[in-house]
Amino acid sequence: MLKTVGGVDILPQHKASCHCGAVELVLDLPDGIVNPRRCDCSICKRRGAVVASVRLSGIRVVKGADLLRLYQFNTNTAKHYFCSICGIYTHHQRRSNPEEYGFNVGCLEGVNPFDIPDIPTNDGINHPADRGEV
Repeated sequence: MLKTVGGVDILPQHKASCHCGAVELVLDLPDGIVNPRRCDCSICKRRGAVVASVRLSGIRVVKGADLLRLYQFNTNTAKHYFCSICGIYTHHQRRSNPEEYGFNVGCLEGVNPFDIPDIPTNDGINHPADRGEV
């Protein structure tokens, strides 16, 4: 639930981290986990993560920013970030909506992505941007 203090909305914050704990993120998720999904594009099918969406302003790296590495491929539009120590993918700036990050739901503290029922798989092989839909 959204709280208002002194006329300012206080958003629910959630901590996320990579496997080794060297990278920590704080996410503002006022609506909880939005649009959880899998993707069958060439990178997503290999990493197997369940991702959800958050506004660009909704993620802050609070520890280990210098340890994050960037990976880009194909159109070099999406920006995929992972921990340089343990290799865990934490988040990416989305290709289909560059105003959002996709984040690895498995990195959220206290959340088991296997508990989320009926997670759809997006057709990343035939990406909407490749079809002129974005």
